[in-house]
Amino acid sequence: MEIPETAGLLQNEKGHVPPGHAAHGLTVLTTAVFAVGEMAGSGVLALPKALVTTGWTGVAINIVCAAASAYTGMILGKCWLMVQNRYVEYQTNTRYPYPAIGFVTYGKAGRMLVSASINLTLFGVAVVFLLLASQNLQHLVSDAGHDFSFCYWLLIVAAALLPTTWLGTPKDFWPIAVGATVATSIACVIIVANVAVDSVDLPPAFKPELDAKNFFMAFGTICFAFGGHPGFPTFQADMKQPEKFGKAIFLAYSILLLMYLPVAISGYIAYGVNASDNILENLSSGPMHYLVDVLITLHLFFGFVIVLNPVCQEVEEIVGIPPHFTFKRILSRTAIMLLVLFIAESIPHFGAILSLIGGSTTTLLAYILPPIFYLKLCSMKGDWEEETPSLMTKVLLAEIMLVGTVAGVASTYAAVDALATSSFSTPCYISTRHAGD
Repeated sequence: MEIPETAGLLQNEKGHVPPGHAAHGLTVLTTAVFAVGEMAGSGVLALPKALVTTGWTGVAINIVCAAASAYTGMILGKCWLMVQNRYVEYQTNTRYPYPAIGFVTYGKAGRMLVSASINLTLFGVAVVFLLLASQNLQHLVSDAGHDFSFCYWLLIVAAALLPTTWLGTPKDFWPIAVGATVATSIACVIIVANVAVDSVDLPPAFKPELDAKNFFMAFGTICFAFGGHPGFPTFQADMKQPEKFGKAIFLAYSILLLMYLPVAISGYIAYGVNASDNILENLSSGPMHYLVDVLITLHLFFGFVIVLNPVCQEVEEIVGIPPHFTFKRILSRTAIMLLVLFIAESIPHFGAILSLIGGSTTTLLAYILPPIFYLKLCSMKGDWEEETPSLMTKVLLAEIMLVGTVAGVASTYAAVDALATSSFSTPCYISTRHAGD
């Protein structure tokens, strides 16, 4: 696979910070950690179930999706560097760079498409994170002998998370990303150990025959697990040396595969058709399960802040709230949190939602738009050094777009059909019973 060469787009000038560079920003390592913190969490919990419905081909799909996502992530990073190099107005104080790429290439329509897709994706992920964190806490407290309504846990968790959403941009809360990545890494090791212990007493797991609908739903789940593109340009914009973004992405996806594959394969082998949408529900009770619940909950807390931040930044950009901390930021982000809470209380169940997000907006942002924007930027004429992609690059990008489009449409259809035929829990504000009972 050809790795985009981003170095050289922004040239150092003696005595000056190059365009787009931050004197105090994210390093390659901290950027990779942010990317892992954004993607890992709910995705890794759903992968064993995805492998059940794809069979052993699911392992290959995971690897191919990771490679394609990493490549298009690098392409997206290259697009941002090209935009910064060509247009002075994007060299400083750009709080939402992905829509800016869409605007430079395709005007208002491009910006609106990117903004809508990113906000739907990240908002949906924030809802899922809130649901899962509340569910984990409910299970932990319930196992300790105290039964407390899931719907009330949603309120408690939202209230606890609210102050963290007031933080500015990724460079202001990099310890949160480190905490998210470390927590999930340790949790993955313990999950595999717990599955190994469970498998000793389990009968041979039944592996179902492949089904087209379930196969494409699983594809959407896998895409979701590797689709961090909505936040990538935001992380890159906060880097000390944004031209090294490609290295950060390569490192991030290498870490993800090391975390994802052992969990997915072990869960598939041990539980087979009985694998749940959330692998934690399959683990036997005990100290390891409790520790995993705590670690994953910590990740979901940290990850929530990471995924909701770009949405908050764009809202503030639209309504004219300044980038420094003000009371207006508190009001706007509190309003966004209340909306997330309302959706979670309305649909306290995430089932096929991951597949829907993964097959639709995530596929669009990860596999379709980055190649389109890159090729468009390369074809644009102006007072700048022109970029000419090789034939191999064009062919590879075309293949990624074609496969992404076909698989994305199929998985979206499958997820919508599953949502239409499934029964949802009663909204929390209508029923006082536990969501999901």
